Amino acid sequence: MFRRFLDTLRYARPYRTQLILGVVFNVLSVVFSVISIPAIIPFLRILFGQKREVSAPPPEWAWEVESILANINYEITVMVAERGESTALLYICGGIVLIYFLKNLFRYLAQYVMADVRNGISRDIRNRLYDKMLRLPVSWFTEQRKGDLLSRATSDVQEVEYSILSSIEAYIKEPLSILGALAIMLYMSPSLTAFVFGLIVVSGLLIGNIGKSLKRRSRGAQERLGQLISQLEETLGGMRVIKAFNAEGYQSGKYRQENDRYRREMTQIIRQRDLASPFSEFMGVAVAALLLWYGAQYVFAGELDGAAFIAYLFAFFNVLTPAKSFSGAYFKVQKGAAAAERVAQILDAPEIITDKPDARPISGLHEGIRFEGVGFEYLPGIPVLQGIDLEIPRGQVVALVGASGAGKSTMADLLPRFYDVTEGRILLDGIDLRDIRLHDLRSLTGIVTQEAILFNDTIYNNIVFGLEGVTQAQVESAARIANAHDFIMASESGYRTVIGDRGSRLSGGQRQRLTIARAILKNPPLLILDEATAALDSESERLVQDALEQLMQQRTSLVIAHRLSTIQNADLIVVMSQGRIIEQGTHTELMAHNGDYRRLVEIQMIGTSAGSVT
Repeated sequence: MFRRFLDTLRYARPYRTQLILGVVFNVLSVVFSVISIPAIIPFLRILFGQKREVSAPPPEWAWEVESILANINYEITVMVAERGESTALLYICGGIVLIYFLKNLFRYLAQYVMADVRNGISRDIRNRLYDKMLRLPVSWFTEQRKGDLLSRATSDVQEVEYSILSSIEAYIKEPLSILGALAIMLYMSPSLTAFVFGLIVVSGLLIGNIGKSLKRRSRGAQERLGQLISQLEETLGGMRVIKAFNAEGYQSGKYRQENDRYRREMTQIIRQRDLASPFSEFMGVAVAALLLWYGAQYVFAGELDGAAFIAYLFAFFNVLTPAKSFSGAYFKVQKGAAAAERVAQILDAPEIITDKPDARPISGLHEGIRFEGVGFEYLPGIPVLQGIDLEIPRGQVVALVGASGAGKSTMADLLPRFYDVTEGRILLDGIDLRDIRLHDLRSLTGIVTQEAILFNDTIYNNIVFGLEGVTQAQVESAARIANAHDFIMASESGYRTVIGDRGSRLSGGQRQRLTIARAILKNPPLLILDEATAALDSESERLVQDALEQLMQQRTSLVIAHRLSTIQNADLIVVMSQGRIIEQGTHTELMAHNGDYRRLVEIQMIGTSAGSVT
């Protein structure tokens, strides 16, 4: 999982310049942080009266620690002798202020450039997630909870974003700070540093165990949040049913139960995360106390003077502070690793409906469509379609009828390759659908379903949806054919009216006529109508049916019919049962056959008559 989080940093490639600058600024900040440690030694020696006489100038400047310290000590000694202790201290204080100014300046510059990297990476991950979901097959979404997907695309990505900067600090800045301070400590006293290093290792192992537990809990909490969002999304979508069945209390109880589980998970995570800071501080103080006792022995033995030991302590706390920050960043990275894995489950999902390398382009439907021995299974071993053989000649209307679960909608979903057949093949003008470019295939297809799929946008944009180079006149012409122009012009802003979430500001018939106008504007040669009038009242059905008849003219149409009266004029009616074709023919032929179709018609006629009497 940790490797999965590090993989997300590959999105930093477009930000190489900023990333390099961030690293450079962090390194410079660490350099001045390390320089600040020995810089206080001359101050302390002057303050404590530990004057050192230098009888001869030191050797020429060289980039070696001994040479640098010797030259600085010489210059300070000369300054004390010539200008006095107070003036020397003033210069030393000014130097220390300058060092800390540069340290914090470069620290800010590192954060400044890294802000663009962090937010850019999270934006790119969101874009990649969205594009990936658009490419994934319909079958993948049937196995997912919508709320969980929303959680992964929002809170999980946010968690990754927060941890990206932490990872930069955890793996670049803080280790450099620790190494720099340790280098100073080693130079001043290798044996004392070895003692300290052993204590730090023990502390690090104890802190690391907390991080492992936090990673596990974070993964569980993210999954719990996904379930919570999923239930909220389902509640918003089913509000009418909830109220109609007086189920507010039931839904509230379910939500409260899930919400309380999430609260308990997050409480444990927060408590564990908050334990990291005081625990690491306690361990730091314990180590510092041992260091004070142990280091004092070196001072008593004359191996370190008092000023040098205080500087050594200062160096130690320059190890302790970044180590504490490192532990905090480490915990954030652990949480980010859990979130990154959940995001990767979407990014790594297989795209099973894709173009073959040699997929053929196609520009129209010239002969027709043929199902040859088609079989399909959603789940292995559970057939939904079996042995389907069907011819749909160009320009004809073929209607599918049968009980719910007979496989009608599945047959329709196979045509635009929402799913691929598991047996047999479907041919378009003699070409297997799997050998045709997916974009070209779907460009030939127009779909109107029972549920009118609209977006929270203007009427105009919903009709034009996905098309380019469309004129206002073409949109209005399509709306007129769909019997939608009049109600559109009667709305507050005409074609610029925003229709609300899923078209909630429109009636069912109005929504359906907009989807028909969309299909008319696309002008596809192949039309799929999946019970397009099933959910409408009689008046809306009449208007929509008129629009559908206009739409089907001169087109090859596959119609899934709920009300059999709407498909009596179809060129071919196909009766399905349990995934098989059991009858086919015209309305007259099937009525004369006195089989299942006739029985379905008579049942509907009895139901209609009973409704009329009522």
